[in-house]
Amino acid sequence: MTQNSQNSLHEIDINLIEMTLDIMKYVISRITEKNPKLGYFKSEEDLAAMVGKTITKEGIGGEKALNIWKEILAPASTAIDHPRHLAFVPAAPSRAAIMFDLVASASSIHGAYWMEGAGGIFAENQAMQWLVSLTGMPNGAFGVFTSGGTTANLSAIVTARENWRKHNPQNQNKKGLVLTSIGAHSSIKAMAQVTDAEIMLIDTEESLTEADLRKTLSKMQPETRSRLFAIVATGGTTNAGIIDDLAGIAQVCAEQKIWFHIDAAYGGGALATDTARHLFNGIERADSVTIDPHKWLFSPYDCGAVIYKNPELAKQAHTQEGSYLEIFKDKGADGFNPSDYQIQLTRRVRGLPLWFSLAMHGTEKYKKAVERGIELAQIAGTKISRNEKLELVREPSLSCVLFRRKNWEPEDYRQWTYKNHKEGFALVTPTKWRKKDGSFETCARFCFINPDTTPDDIDAILATME
Repeated sequence: MTQNSQNSLHEIDINLIEMTLDIMKYVISRITEKNPKLGYFKSEEDLAAMVGKTITKEGIGGEKALNIWKEILAPASTAIDHPRHLAFVPAAPSRAAIMFDLVASASSIHGAYWMEGAGGIFAENQAMQWLVSLTGMPNGAFGVFTSGGTTANLSAIVTARENWRKHNPQNQNKKGLVLTSIGAHSSIKAMAQVTDAEIMLIDTEESLTEADLRKTLSKMQPETRSRLFAIVATGGTTNAGIIDDLAGIAQVCAEQKIWFHIDAAYGGGALATDTARHLFNGIERADSVTIDPHKWLFSPYDCGAVIYKNPELAKQAHTQEGSYLEIFKDKGADGFNPSDYQIQLTRRVRGLPLWFSLAMHGTEKYKKAVERGIELAQIAGTKISRNEKLELVREPSLSCVLFRRKNWEPEDYRQWTYKNHKEGFALVTPTKWRKKDGSFETCARFCFINPDTTPDDIDAILATME
C-alpha cells in the first residue's frame, strides 16, 4: 500500500462524518426498537444474487454498503436478543453493554499487556473481581476474559495438564486423561482432542454425582488412573440446565489430588441470584471455572471468562516468550497481563462492555434480570403441565425447559421450528433427550435468557403446537 493510499484510507472528510452519523442512527434505532425483527437465513446463492460484488477496486461507498447491510444482510441473520429467540443458549446484551462495545472498538486498545492497555484492563479486572466474588473462591483467585467458553475451557485444560506434568516428570510422555459426563458441553470433548488427551465419559445425562465418580475411579486400571489429570463438572448443562454434584466431586478431587474444573459457561450467571446460588455449592473449591458473560450476564458476543484458584499456575502454562515481548515484562510496565493466563496473545478488551453495564446499572439489576430467566422457566413449566397436548420431559432446571408435544414425531418438531422461524415469529429448536430405557426422543426446548420475554410470548409459542 502506498503512502497516498494510506492517507486516503484514514482521511477524515465530510463523507466520513456523515457516514459516522448514519451508522450511529442505525445503532440507536437497533438498540431502542421495542419489536425487533427475528430475521431468517437465506442461501449463499440467494444472497450473492441480491448483494452482488461488494469488494471492488474503487469501493462501492459507505452509504451503499450500509444499505446492503440494513436491507439484505441483517434481515438474513437471526437477532439473538429477540424475546422469542429461545433456542440454543441465546443472548440478550444490555443496551449499555452494546453501546460500550462501540466505545471499546473506537478506543483501539490492545488488551494483552498492561503496558498498552492499562486503563481498559483495569476496568475489565473490576468486572472480573465481581465474577470471582460470585463463585466464593478463596482470596487470590482471579481470571481473565476470553473469546468464549471454548477458549476458556481450553485454557483451563492446558493449565491442568501442564500442572500435572510439572508435578511428575514421568507424565511428560503420557497421554493425559480427562474425565467428565456425557452431559458435558461439546467443547470439553473438543479440548481434550486439541490437547491430545483421551476423554472418558461417565454415562449419565442427569447430574454427575460423587457416587458416580467414585464408582468410575474404582474400576480404573492403575495405568489409566495414572493418566487422569482433570475432572470436569458442569454448572448448568447446555441441553437441560443440569448442575452436577459440585460439592461431592470437589471432595473426590481433593482426596485424590486431581484438577477440578467446572464448566459453568451457561449456568454461571445464576450465581448472581438468591434463587439458584445454593445449587452451585462446591464451586468455591474448584481449581478453575468457566463463565460466559455473553450468555446469561448480558454482554455482547464475544465474552467468556476463565477463573483460576491459583492464577500463577495458569501463568506458568500460558506465558509466551519472544524478544519483541520482553518490554511488556519489564518492571517499568509492571501490571496484570491478560495474555499470560489464557491461550490468546492478541485480544480486544472484551470485558469492557460488561464493566460499563455493571457500573451503570449495579449488580442488583443484574441479579433481578437473571432471576427473571429462572422465573420464566417455571412459568413455562406450569403452562405446559396444564396443557393436555403437552407434557414436561423433566422439571425445568435453571432457565431450561424440555417438553414434548404428544404424538409428534421428529419431523413434526423440525417443520414446526422452520415454520415459526420463517414467519419471523419465534426461534425454538428441538433437541434430543435420553429416556430411562436408553433410547433417545426428540423434544422441544426453551432456554430463557432475555428478561424482555413475557408469559404472553410463551403462550403464543405453545399455541403454535396446537
